[in-house]
Amino acid sequence: MEKIKMTTPLVEMDGDEMTRILWQMIKDELLLPFIDLKTEYYDLGLKHRNDTDDQVTVDSANATKKYGVAVKCATITPNAARMTEYDLKEMYKSPNGTIRAMLDGTVFRAPIVVRGIEPCVKNWKKPITLARHAYGDVYKNTEMIVPGPGKVELVYTAEDGTETRELVHNFTGPGIAQGMHNLDNSIESFAKSCFNYALDTKQDLWFATKDTISKKYDHTFKDIFQEIYDREYKEKFEAAGIEYFYTLIDDAVARVMKAEGGFIWACKNYDGDVMSDMVSSAFGSLAMMTSVLVSPHGYFEYEAAHGTVQRHYYKHLNGEETSTNSVATIFAWTGALRKRGEMDGISELCDFADRLEKATLTTIESGKMTKDLALITSIQNPTVLNSKDFILEIRKELEK
Repeated sequence: MEKIKMTTPLVEMDGDEMTRILWQMIKDELLLPFIDLKTEYYDLGLKHRNDTDDQVTVDSANATKKYGVAVKCATITPNAARMTEYDLKEMYKSPNGTIRAMLDGTVFRAPIVVRGIEPCVKNWKKPITLARHAYGDVYKNTEMIVPGPGKVELVYTAEDGTETRELVHNFTGPGIAQGMHNLDNSIESFAKSCFNYALDTKQDLWFATKDTISKKYDHTFKDIFQEIYDREYKEKFEAAGIEYFYTLIDDAVARVMKAEGGFIWACKNYDGDVMSDMVSSAFGSLAMMTSVLVSPHGYFEYEAAHGTVQRHYYKHLNGEETSTNSVATIFAWTGALRKRGEMDGISELCDFADRLEKATLTTIESGKMTKDLALITSIQNPTVLNSKDFILEIRKELEK
């Protein structure tokens, strides 16, 4: 069989631990036999990031700007224990955070729906995609322990030296205070990414904040979304037959529990962090969750939504058998290949991505799956496969 030709490389970002092992298995068994795979390779494993003073992460993001589409393996964000384990020069930032900031992107996470892994919420029939604004708010906050009586203020000093002050609280005893910020241009990029992705995937878009309480901070988010929608997207949405819907975050939470799914739910940073885990868990497993970073500048970076599966990696190093779920990593590759095919006009590449996803889901639906899925499936007497054998079963299905 002649391999499918590619014209433009994908940016390939390798990663860490057990997902790095799966990454190579997926390439060897599910991609290279069928595709003349062209990638520009970057090793984002923690050791190489340390060797390059994390320059490799910056280089991979710049390559994504050049080529437009990237696929990324899960990576370690180091803590104190990792500093010792890898003898790091410094506690490097999250690679995802660095790439997100450089690409000015929004993260869209969606569950992979498969028969036999039923959502906890019985009326959820279609995937719910979470769009998280990944800048600012509590993640870039400044915090203070207030030791005793006194006044806490927000102070803005303009370039000409004039000051604007807002009282936070007159403390009569010990307490705590926190300052947060966001940027109009970041919110605008978030809005445009959400509107573009909704049009790209032909899904309704929800957006929710708490503007009734936060009359300046959250209300600015609401206003920017509405202004951009009215000015640039209203006619496009109507032509596509999809809807933009704004509501309060508490109303959105209530509505989502009674919805069928099949829409994008855009959230501020903290809301998206929390709700994406809720949605992924309720759909069955974080290992069955796709993640794509979408930039309003036309860049796409696909990855699994989960981490590096450290526990399984240590078992693997000890020569023990593992049963690690590779589905989300497979879907990261298929998402990137499909987008590459769309951008380059290679329909065979898009068709291959569809076939590989179908083969993966058919394998699970036939009762062959990894241990994590076997524990939650409604399929009777499933066959539990190890990490390699699961991928080999998918290959058999793909070759049919």
